[in-house]
Amino acid sequence: MSNSTKKGIFVSCSDANHFCDKNQYKEATFWEKVKLNIHLLYCRACRKYSANNTKLTKLVKDPKVISINEYEKKAMKERLKQKMTE
Repeated sequence: MSNSTKKGIFVSCSDANHFCDKNQYKEATFWEKVKLNIHLLYCRACRKYSANNTKLTKLVKDPKVISINEYEKKAMKERLKQKMTE
C-alpha cells in the first residue's frame, strides 16, 4: 500500500510528484491537491519539480515559436553555403 492510500496528510516525494503530474493535467482530486500543497511546504526538491512542471505546461500551451518564411530560409541556406566554401 502506497503512502497516497493511507489516511495521513504527509506523503512521500514520489507520491507528491505523481500528484503534481496529475494536477498539471487537471486530474488530481481535492485531497491529492491538499496533500501535494502540504508536502510542498516542507520539501524544496518537490517545489522545484512543481515549478518546472508549471513552466513546462505554460511553454506547451503558448510556445511563442517564430518561424521564418520560405524565402528567408533559402537566403539563409545560400549564405551558409557561401561561408562554408570560403
